[in-house]
Amino acid sequence: MTAETSQTLDRGLRVLKLLADTDHGLTVTELSNKLGVNRTVVYRLLATLEQHALVRRDLGGRARVGLGVLRLGRQVHPLVREAALPALRSLAEDIGATAHLTLVDGSEALAVAVVEPTWTDYHVAYRTGFRHPLDKGAAGRAILASRRGLLPEPGYTLTHGELEAGASGAAAPLLGVTGLEGSVGVVMLADAVPERVGPRVMDAAREVADALR
Repeated sequence: MTAETSQTLDRGLRVLKLLADTDHGLTVTELSNKLGVNRTVVYRLLATLEQHALVRRDLGGRARVGLGVLRLGRQVHPLVREAALPALRSLAEDIGATAHLTLVDGSEALAVAVVEPTWTDYHVAYRTGFRHPLDKGAAGRAILASRRGLLPEPGYTLTHGELEAGASGAAAPLLGVTGLEGSVGVVMLADAVPERVGPRVMDAAREVADALR
């Protein structure tokens, strides 16, 4: 800790990170041991976080992440979208296909930023807010493959007709962005994705990841 930082705030954030990493919650004693502080300090931290709905405690006394975290999370999407738009615009114009940034939202893939090309006669209509299962479509499959360490050798995923008849997709996962699971991709009306599209999508995913770091 330095003179410019707050020890209490640091501990509170560490509590949230510890709780976010567990599905079953943690007791005061477990948090005390993990933080290396006494139980009184943990009680105070939890009480403060509960006031802001960032933490809740169940009937057994185990602390869990509270619903207030979701409200904070909703404000992340506009910031992420703004950071990703330059790379998505370039990708859409270069390929002539609809480009998108997709993030994990529970068990679904959620399109948080979409850019359509300006010069094509037709393209796939793909809107911000569109949801689909993670195991359908290139965007979701790229995320799952990265999560499982099973990404194909080229580094991107290709699909055809999984979300819309006649449409093909290519997507590459965001890598090295702490706290975000996502992918960058394109969707086009074609029977197959041209060879140059996959590497171009990977480049765009790296650009977006760099903008979000």
